[in-house]
Amino acid sequence: MSNRHLARTIALQSLFEWDFGANQADPVALVEKNKHEFAPDFDDHDFSLRLVRGVLKHQPDIDKLIVQYAPEWPLDQITNVDRNVLRLGIFELKFSTSDVPPKVAINESIELAKSFGGESSGRFVNGVLGSIFKDMAEDEKHHPESQVITPENVNQVLGPKNMPQEPAMPTEPPTEPTA
Repeated sequence: MSNRHLARTIALQSLFEWDFGANQADPVALVEKNKHEFAPDFDDHDFSLRLVRGVLKHQPDIDKLIVQYAPEWPLDQITNVDRNVLRLGIFELKFSTSDVPPKVAINESIELAKSFGGESSGRFVNGVLGSIFKDMAEDEKHHPESQVITPENVNQVLGPKNMPQEPAMPTEPPTEPTA
C-alpha cells in the first residue's frame, strides 16, 4: 500500500467516524487516533490531516456537488462510507492545491470505495467523480483563462495563437546614424 493511499485510508476512517458521530468529534484528534491505531510509525507529512481539514472546510460546496451529480440519492441516504469517499475525491478534484492528477484522485477514491463500501460503491463513486471530471474538462475547454498554466500545459491552454511571442531578432546589425 502506498503512503498516500494509506493516508487517504486514515482520512476516510476519520471522516467516517466524524460523520457517524453527528459531526461532534474533533477531526484532528480522530486523525491522530487513527494514525496511531492503524499505522503507528507512519509519517505522511500531515497529508491525511490536510485532506480531512480540506474536506471539512469545503464540505457545504462538496455536498452540493454530490447532490447535483447524484440527484437520485439524497445526501442522507448515501452510505456513510460512499458519502465520505465522494467528499475526499471531490476535495482532491476541485479544491485541493496538491499535485495529485485528477485521474489519480478518482482512481484512489474508487479503490477506497471498493475496499470499504458495498458491492456497487466503486461504480457509484466512479460515476459521480467521472461526471464531475468531465464537466471540469468541458469548462476548462470553454474557459481556458480559468486554468492554471504550467510549463507542461502552456501550449494546450494558450494554443499557438495566444502564446506570447518573443521579439523578432533583427537579421542585420543596426546601422549607425550618419551625421
